[in-house]
Parts: sequence; C-alpha cells; structure tokens
Amino acid sequence: MRILVVYCHPVPESFCAAIRDTALRALTKAGHEVDLLDLYAEGFDPVMQADERRHYNEMKLADHPFPDHAERLQAAEGLLFIYPTWWYGLPAMLKGWLDRVWTPDLTFRIPDGPGPIEPLMTHINLLGVITTCGAPRWWSYLVAHPGKRTILRGMRALCGKSCRRLFMAHYLMDKSTPETRARYLVAVEKRLARL
Repeated sequence: MRILVVYCHPVPESFCAAIRDTALRALTKAGHEVDLLDLYAEGFDPVMQADERRHYNEMKLADHPFPDHAERLQAAEGLLFIYPTWWYGLPAMLKGWLDRVWTPDLTFRIPDGPGPIEPLMTHINLLGVITTCGAPRWWSYLVAHPGKRTILRGMRALCGKSCRRLFMAHYLMDKSTPETRARYLVAVEKRLARL
C-alpha cells in the first residue's frame, strides 16, 4: 500500500519524532511504500489568505496552491497522521494544511444544486491517527477527542466506503516516563506491522 505519512511537530527531538521514525520503520518493514510529508521541515504555510478563501469553493485542481501536495494525496492509498494533540485538537499547522490542501476538485466536489458533497478521496483505504495527549484517556473521551473526530469522522466521509480507521494515543504525555514511552513505541510498531 502507498501510505502518505503526514507528520506535524515543530521540535526535531520530540517524542512525536520517535513515533514518526518507529512508524516509518514498521511500515517499510511490512512492505508498504511510504511517503513522508513533514510540515514543519518543509516550512508549510498554514495561513489561508483572503483571496484564496474568496475563490476556495470554485477552486479547480489546476489552480491548487500546493500542486505537489495534491499529487501526493492522489497517489496515496492510505493516510497516517502523526501529531501531538494540543488543546484537545490538531496543531494549527496541521489544521491549516487541511484547510489549504484538502480543496474542492481534489478531495471533494460541491454539487451545483442541493445535495451532499461528492467524495473524491475514494482511493484512500486506510486513515490513521497516532498522537500524544497531555490529558488522561477518560478526559479526552469526555471532551470527545475533537482532533480524532475531525480526521476519522469528518475526513473519513471523503474516503473509500471500506476505508479502515486506526487510532492510537499516548495519554498523560506530560507525566510520561521512559518506560511508558518505550511501551508505546512497541505498541505502534506492532500495530503498524499488522496493516
């Protein structure tokens, strides 16, 4: 499977970087073709300006602001997002990537008349999230995991009908220990080896 790994963390030595490296190693070892998109490393600009927003609904693929990202999305069969959960949701950089890259005529089509949008990411058969959370598991579920819901519910609606979902979170990250982090990396490796 061709898997686009979308990685979002500003600190190169972060635990998220260790998760990224573990995921890349496990996916490659399992025989997947992996494409890493590191938003901070490439200096992605998450800010949508007024003119881009004015023309967003009429945007055509030929006018996409990030043609390289559009091509990589079109080539993918699976998407894996690796990021820290901040304030219960996605980091601003990642949310900006969704706003600016998941555009009409690439990921969905807006109908001329009434009716739902048409999903265009039907080639995506796997949608996954691997994250860290400062909050405990029970509190994250109490506040309804907004980041998880954005990707695994909202974006899932644009993917293939049989698209599988994957979610893993290291909770209580701020109180983690070398032992809890090591166990989590082992769990990530085992889970991705089974894809």
